Amino acid sequence: MNRAMRFRIEPNKEQRELFEKTFGSCRFLYNRMLSDRILSEMTGECVEMRPAAYKKEYPWLREVDSLALCNVQLDLERAFRDYRKMPDRGHPRYKSRHHSRRSYTTNVVNGNIRIEGKKIRLPKAGMVRIRVHREIPEGWILKNVTVVKGPTGKYYASLLYEVPESESQAEGEQREKKYLGIDYAMDGLAVMSDGTRSEYPKYFRQAEEKLAREQRKLSHCVKGSRNYEKQKRKVAVIHEKVRNQRKDFQHKMSRKLADGYDVIGVEDIDMRAMSQSMHFGKSVSDNGFGMLRTMLAYKLEEQGKELVKVDRFYPSSKRCSRCGRVKEKLTLSERIYRCECGNIMDRDVNAAINIRMEAMRLKAS
Repeated sequence: MNRAMRFRIEPNKEQRELFEKTFGSCRFLYNRMLSDRILSEMTGECVEMRPAAYKKEYPWLREVDSLALCNVQLDLERAFRDYRKMPDRGHPRYKSRHHSRRSYTTNVVNGNIRIEGKKIRLPKAGMVRIRVHREIPEGWILKNVTVVKGPTGKYYASLLYEVPESESQAEGEQREKKYLGIDYAMDGLAVMSDGTRSEYPKYFRQAEEKLAREQRKLSHCVKGSRNYEKQKRKVAVIHEKVRNQRKDFQHKMSRKLADGYDVIGVEDIDMRAMSQSMHFGKSVSDNGFGMLRTMLAYKLEEQGKELVKVDRFYPSSKRCSRCGRVKEKLTLSERIYRCECGNIMDRDVNAAINIRMEAMRLKAS
């Protein structure tokens, strides 16, 4: 099992210049290798596509971390594998200097990357100041590090660790399991089968007015000017704050649920399709229900527990949680579920109970 931890790093001027050079070199090499790959497919000629082969033509590639360039080749191969599996996602495309993610990944070889106190040693960059805001458990093995520059100009290091199986994972198979069902709710993120609601504060909606004001100022700036870049960073800072607030809320919520239950059932709904087809783009994106499912999955797995995904076509909302009768029609405006058996309850709570029972059935089968 792998686990990533993300820390803020504070490089000096020389290290920032090296990072920028590495970002650009990785982007250039990716585009050049992609171009050669397309050309070889068209002509049928075999072209040697290894980072070392390009260093003869472009000697400045030797100035950056060689392992970062090797990972570029792996990323391109992965992109073509995904394209062959899912052609609908489109052919691998060139990376833009202005819109691509500014990052690179380097691997741990013979202890070349390590944390020493308040600094981390990175290849070529040397010792970089890092804010280790949480303790790294003993026994975790560092595999690779990804250096990222965010839209606000801050630098981060994502450390990937290999995590050994813990005692709690083995103990999870022995005790009696506690089940919980979670139903997605547009207002409040989620409703639990025990009747509780998450009461998500809607951080994006709170910042929407301020964000609109700063975006209007950005639209009046000349694109590419210094004022444009300053205003663009102000907009990015607002987005970053909303993103951090959302992640903080979901981390705390997922931790509480993972500690309190052994099996949690959720609907396997397509959040992207929901935001596009039902015209709820802002609300669905603000909730981040897909991110909550991801957090629950790995936090449950750490403790030997499980997240069960119920089929998206399972009639959790239409089925009565008391008698099992399924309604033929149920409009989105009907918030109270009424059944012929006399069951009257909140529509979302009824769906969460059904998801819980379906998760129990799937585990038993």
